[in-house]
Amino acid sequence: MARSKKKAETIFLVCEECGDYNYSVRRKPGGEKLRVKKYCPRLRKHTFHGEKKK
Repeated sequence: MARSKKKAETIFLVCEECGDYNYSVRRKPGGEKLRVKKYCPRLRKHTFHGEKKK
């Protein structure tokens, strides 16, 4: 049997404090949701960004 290839999907990292879509990331589906500390240009500080699909 041939294995099906999972296509990379585009997800967006959304600032948890202001709600802005600041970063986009391509990754394979599945696994845990991302929660990364990244820079938010609106607040001008590092905040947690969560994964969200558009």
